[in-house]
Amino acid sequence: MDAAALQAVSLCRGLDRRAVESLLAVARPVSWPAGAALVRQGEPTRGAFLIRRGEVEARVALPAGGAVAVAALGDGAVFGEMSLVERGVCSATVVAVSAVDGWFIGRDEFRALAASRDPAALAIQRALTDTLAEKLALLNDRVRAHPPQESHPPVALPPPADPLAGAERSRQASFDWRAFLPVLPFFDGFDAEEIDELVAHAAVLELARGSWILRAGTPSRACYVVVRGAVEVLAGPEDGVRRVAIAAPGELFGYLGVLRGAADAASARAREDTCLLELQADAFLRVYGGGSGASDTNQGGVSGANGNQGNDKPVGNAGAGGGGCECTEG
Repeated sequence: MDAAALQAVSLCRGLDRRAVESLLAVARPVSWPAGAALVRQGEPTRGAFLIRRGEVEARVALPAGGAVAVAALGDGAVFGEMSLVERGVCSATVVAVSAVDGWFIGRDEFRALAASRDPAALAIQRALTDTLAEKLALLNDRVRAHPPQESHPPVALPPPADPLAGAERSRQASFDWRAFLPVLPFFDGFDAEEIDELVAHAAVLELARGSWILRAGTPSRACYVVVRGAVEVLAGPEDGVRRVAIAAPGELFGYLGVLRGAADAASARAREDTCLLELQADAFLRVYGGGSGASDTNQGGVSGANGNQGNDKPVGNAGAGGGGCECTEG
């Protein structure tokens, strides 16, 4: 199968010929007959599957027995992308409804390609991140539309404008915040120089419990890494108060609107006294889209945030779940 066929797959449509050929070099042609299981729920993830031709169905086992179909994927679709970023288990069994052919990209082969920091590899990493972000956005829409299973006491709404308009920004904090960064999940894989490059564009905010950080529907101006404390992510205020996730230390939130040039999809406030590393949108995009070591590693961190157990948190992730075979339609 040649590069032109691979370029028809959704993950590759925005890539140039050189990037597609670089990806093709680590992709293995695969095929299955109708009825075959490509992956099984609960088994360790191994890599991503790119469908050239055919149809598959993702099925999730029910506690009382049997299974329910949760997604159908066809020509040009991709699943398992999150396993290229981190290890995990498959969240669904994926079965070939018809004869299927395409490509399989193993995690180790992909990570070796990404580590080369070649411009083509950087473009592939960016395409992967964008694909995961789009799937996360679809997941967020579904979470927002689903009736809540629990109610929360009413709270005051965030201010109508930027909640952090008057917040003090500094390069200092009441503790040695820089010492925390190498052990935080977002910075896993960064070396000291790459951390310095990213931090050079950042500001530190120390917020009291209850302080608002984001308001849903306002322009996305920055994203944030939790250094210490915790952030509560809330759907609304148009939906009423509904907690959808907690961002813990080392987690990135607020980045989806920045990447997509859209408004923040969720409100957020400090659940306790919290220290944040603030990355203004223009600076974040400059590092994210550049060609430095920090750019490549930053894209890996954002890719991990897309599928981790909370990072832009449904509505603004709750994630596709631990590196599994995410099969969001579309």
